[in-house]
Amino acid sequence: MDVQAIRSDFPLLDQEINGHPLVYLDSSATSQKPVQVIEAVNQYYRLNNSNVHRGVHTIGTRATDQYEGARERVRQFINAKHTEEIIFTRGTTTAINLVASSYGQANLAPGDEVVITEMEHHSNIIPWQQIVKKTGAKLSFIPMEQDGTITIDQVKKTITAATKIVAITQVSNVLGTINPIKKIAAIAHQHGAVVLVDGAQAVPHMKVDVQELDCDFYAFSGHKMCAPTGIGVLYGKKTLLELMEPIEFGGEMIDFVNRYDSTWKELPWKFEGGTPIIAGAVGLAAAIDYLTDIGFAAIQRHEHELVQYAFEQLSNLDGIEIYGPKERAGLITFNLADVHPHDTATILDNEGIAVRAGHHCAQPLMKWLNVTATARASFYLYNTKDDVDRLVAGLTTAKEFFGDVF
Repeated sequence: MDVQAIRSDFPLLDQEINGHPLVYLDSSATSQKPVQVIEAVNQYYRLNNSNVHRGVHTIGTRATDQYEGARERVRQFINAKHTEEIIFTRGTTTAINLVASSYGQANLAPGDEVVITEMEHHSNIIPWQQIVKKTGAKLSFIPMEQDGTITIDQVKKTITAATKIVAITQVSNVLGTINPIKKIAAIAHQHGAVVLVDGAQAVPHMKVDVQELDCDFYAFSGHKMCAPTGIGVLYGKKTLLELMEPIEFGGEMIDFVNRYDSTWKELPWKFEGGTPIIAGAVGLAAAIDYLTDIGFAAIQRHEHELVQYAFEQLSNLDGIEIYGPKERAGLITFNLADVHPHDTATILDNEGIAVRAGHHCAQPLMKWLNVTATARASFYLYNTKDDVDRLVAGLTTAKEFFGDVF
């Protein structure tokens, strides 16, 4: 894997911030976009811009072919069994809300349980909070170990006959914890529960096979995996999606409209009301091609080496606390002693280093960690050990600036 060649594909990285070459360590929030994706979207708008599924003219047909071709490309990418199991959404948040509002609303009742964890992103907490309030069901949490992992023993204790839905992240956006989804799904299915996986932090970094995982729903976003913003995917098993009602109504998703009633199109279009995110789907297909050409084994190996190197280097700094397990996905969340992470991030930005600071849309996890906020450095295929060294140097500068607290 030629990282320098990969970096040349990302034009945004070739700039200075505050007089320093940019070090971008915020890919968990959103990844940068390679020229191959930018050009694919540009070409769609220049040559094929038209609405889909409607016109019989040539440009409309080309746009429809690209849009539906992108759907098939996603199917192959996550190894779904049927193309109609791929629903395009605005992102992970929309996908999870669709399942909660459609499947959850119809299948939860008083006494039922939705099982989640405290490491979930708000997008996989709030929709379930709202649905259990409406249905009389309740939330149940799988306890976490001290290092931010969960054990199969605790999974078995938490998932019971009352459990109807298990909603869990594959990779924590704060701790980097990688959860054993396949084992969790097997336990859930033994109790008749369905499993939704938040794959926003997994799909960009590792090969995902939804049939192997045997999850019932899988949600992810394009913008974290080199694709444009505003496009995401909900995978659902066909048998479940066919039973679910749409939650958005209007054009595109209808079959026949009468004065007092309407019928819906078949899968997947009954869940895609309105003009879809055509250019986003084109960009997502290009991003899948780009990442697949590099190879996820190489990407995962590169990120593992980077995060282990970063873990070792940061661990050697006095006054730094790192959160989460040693074996993790490609991010490190940390705090400098008695320094607010926003101040840490500001000093790093002055050095041209972009990290995330705040609660990372995971306030229950912040409470579990007994902090109000943290700083996070997240790595991707275009980062290098030099970037890690710059981060360490930047944190050393921050320590010198706030010297009184060390």
